Parts: sequence; C-alpha cells; structure tokens
Amino acid sequence: MTRRPLPDERRPANDGPKAAARNRAALVTAAREIYTESGVRAPLSAIARRAGVGQAVLYRHFPDRATLALAVLEENVRQIELAAAADGTDIAQVLGVLTWHQTESAAFVGVLHADEAGSHSGTPAYALTLAQRVERALRRHLPDGHRLAGAPDDLMIAVSMVSGAVTGPTREQRERRALTAWRLLGVEVGAVRPFEG
Repeated sequence: MTRRPLPDERRPANDGPKAAARNRAALVTAAREIYTESGVRAPLSAIARRAGVGQAVLYRHFPDRATLALAVLEENVRQIELAAAADGTDIAQVLGVLTWHQTESAAFVGVLHADEAGSHSGTPAYALTLAQRVERALRRHLPDGHRLAGAPDDLMIAVSMVSGAVTGPTREQRERRALTAWRLLGVEVGAVRPFEG
C-alpha cells in the first residue's frame, strides 16, 4: 500500500530534469524560511531537507553558501521591483512589500545598509547593486512633496533607519517595530505582505 503525503507535509521537489526551475524555487523559499529561523549560517542540509531535495540538487543550483544567500536576496529585491512595476501601485504599497522583506530577512536588512557603507572597502558590489535597485523601485512611486523626496539621500536613510528598528525574536515583533519606525518618520505604509503579482 502506498502512503499518501498528508496535506501539510512537504513533497519532494525533485522529479527529474524538468523540475530544475521548481527545485531552485523550492530551495530559495526554504532558504528564506531557514534563514529567518536560524540565520544565514544555518546548515545547508536543513535547507535541502526543507525544500524536499537532496544536497546534490542544492549544490547543483548553488555551489556555495554565498550563492544561495545571494539568490534569496535577489528574490527579495525582485519582489519589490515587481510591486513597484504593478499597475495602480503607490509608494505606501511598495513600502509595505519592502517592510515585509525587512521583517523576514536579516540578510536583506544588511543589503539595505550597503549604500551607506559603500564608501568602506569590503562592501560587496552585489550588495551595493541590490540596494540601488531597491532605491530605484521606491523612487519610481515617490511623489513630489512626499516627506521622503527631500534631499537625495533622505529615502535610503529612512529605509536604513527603519531597518535598524527591525529587531525581535518573532516576525510579529519585528513588523510592529518597523511600522512604529515608519509612523515616527511620518510615512504611511500599506499592508505588510509579500508581493503577490
């Protein structure tokens, strides 16, 4: 008799070469979850298990820890860019997506601070590039006269200030602190959730 997986069990994502894109997506999702729970130094084996693939599949897609972390960060930025490109989106909605990613990923928070650290040697070029992409996505919806549209650095300084407030052991605590920081800055933020295009 074949056992059927329960609805809440993870199913193995590896069902042959045609599943490569699905395996990669499952690994990025699993890495984001594991990083939130345990940080970016979590065992890669835990990420593979969560994704429902073997470690060989993980290494086929991501030859090292840094490559996987960069893929997660890239996905964070891509979601913000997609939110900014969606029809009818305003700055509050894009800030809601940004804030969701801030509360989910300590590594992403580090990327958002890359711009201010850019003058220091040792800041990876990819971190500067990702921070600049976030800034471009936000500026796309920043209306004239908005309180973040003042001096050229105001926008990303505010984002960095909010990132600095995103602390706490639970996502709910981190979200509450982020929203409090935005409120103290006098900035309206939309629903805090991932972009669902």
